[in-house]
Amino acid sequence: MLFDKNNRFNLANLITFANISAGLIAIHFIVHGDYFTAIILAWIGGALDIADGKVARRYNLSTEFGIQVDSYADFISFVVMPSFLLYYAMTEQATILQELILGLIFLFYIISGLRRLIEFNMKSEEGEVAKFFEGVPTPLGAILLWILYLIFSYGIIANPWVISIFVAIIAWSLNSKIKIPHP
Repeated sequence: MLFDKNNRFNLANLITFANISAGLIAIHFIVHGDYFTAIILAWIGGALDIADGKVARRYNLSTEFGIQVDSYADFISFVVMPSFLLYYAMTEQATILQELILGLIFLFYIISGLRRLIEFNMKSEEGEVAKFFEGVPTPLGAILLWILYLIFSYGIIANPWVISIFVAIIAWSLNSKIKIPHP
C-alpha cells in the first residue's frame, strides 16, 4: 500500500499531505499571532517538501496525481502561508487603507505564485527533474519572504512600503526568465 504507485495514499503522497497540514496549521498560528510556531511549521513543511520528492523518485512513486498534490502543498506552504506571515506582521499597526493596499500587493504575490506552480506543472513529466528552474521556485520565494519578515520584525527595515516593494519584486521573479539550478 505505501509503496504502490497507484495508491493515492502511498508514502510520497502521505509526506506531501503532511506538508499541506503543516502549512494549514501554520496559518492558524499566524492568525492567532504565534509567528514563532508558524515559522517552525513552515520549516517542517520545507523538509517534507524535499522528502516527498526524494521518496517518490527512490521508490518509483512519481505520478501525475503526486505532481499535482505537491503543487497544492507548495501553494499552501510556500505561497499562502509566508504571505500571511509577512502581511499579518506588517499590518499589526496599520490603518484600514494600509491594510487594503498591502493586501493587494500580497494578492499579487499569491496569484504570481499560483501561476508559477501551474506553469511548472504544465511543463512537468512524471519522474523527470529539470536541471534548471525557470523563474524563482516557490520554496525560494518563501525563504525570501521569511527573510523580509525577519528584516521587518527586527526593525532593520521598519517601513512596510519598502518591504512591499521587495515583495512585488519577488512576486515578479516567480514568473521571470531567471534560471535557478535545481538542487
